Amino acid sequence: MYGKTLTRAGLLLLGVQLTALWPTAAVEIYTSQVLQALNGTDIRLKCTFSSFAPVGDALTVTWNFRPQDGGPEQFVYYYHMEPFKPMSGRFKGRVVWDGNPERFDASIILWKLQFDDNGTYTCHVKNPPDVDGLIGEIRLSVVHTVPFSEIHFLALAIGSACALMVIIVIVVVLYQHFRRKRWADRAHEVVAIKSKEEEKLNQEKKVSVYLEDMD
Repeated sequence: MYGKTLTRAGLLLLGVQLTALWPTAAVEIYTSQVLQALNGTDIRLKCTFSSFAPVGDALTVTWNFRPQDGGPEQFVYYYHMEPFKPMSGRFKGRVVWDGNPERFDASIILWKLQFDDNGTYTCHVKNPPDVDGLIGEIRLSVVHTVPFSEIHFLALAIGSACALMVIIVIVVVLYQHFRRKRWADRAHEVVAIKSKEEEKLNQEKKVSVYLEDMD
């Protein structure tokens, strides 16, 4: 009996030691942090994560929302082996799952944005035994119009440069075409003039021969 007790105690101690030796790490969340979108459009709230533990059936994803003007936190979406849509509230019928846990993606899509969707969206991922870590946040601003950013200016500049290059190529091609046509016309005129001169000389020779014969 005493020996069995020591054996159980030893196994328990060994289990505690193995648990202590198991490397622990928190789930790390990556989001866009700040987004701006037009009223009435759809937007993808991107949330990716990394975890020390392999992704399994225990993984859960919880999306919540804190209004910009204050108020209680509201449920947006939940995932555990399959997505669970909100059955009531402001997000009912307006949010869909767009993630892939195998690719460490926990993103969602929010449809038909409204001005009262302004606020902070949180993405919380748990992948046991990794259940700790910071919660990802996205501050969304719904606006009437999206102001030009550096990317828009860059795209406009690139587009303008491409259009200018196309115009230059067209002008060069047309110039070469008309230049070749002009050279061809000139060559044709020279050939025609030479033909007339040769014909004139031939006629003069014929007249000379005729006069000699008359003499």
